[in-house]
Amino acid sequence: MADKNNRKLETDAPQKATITMPGTVEKIVPAIGKNEPEKAQINIDGADELYREVRIDNSLTDGDGKPVSLKKGAEVEVTIEADPDSVKPKEESKS
Repeated sequence: MADKNNRKLETDAPQKATITMPGTVEKIVPAIGKNEPEKAQINIDGADELYREVRIDNSLTDGDGKPVSLKKGAEVEVTIEADPDSVKPKEESKS
């Protein structure tokens, strides 16, 4: 489907492969300098123990477009997306 300017709409694009995992904001890391943003450390449930924690800039946008930040203890969802040309069919395990 295309809009009036003949641009492809998102529905024309192939579906991205995704996985969504629950997580919890474990702590808020204060900005270390003038140019460094505050970070939110997120513990991703179901990830390997050594790779469970990720830190992101604690700067989000709400549904109205207003800037917001995460609170310690907040329940979040972490989604990984990949373009269709970046994935391959999974091989069945042989048991």
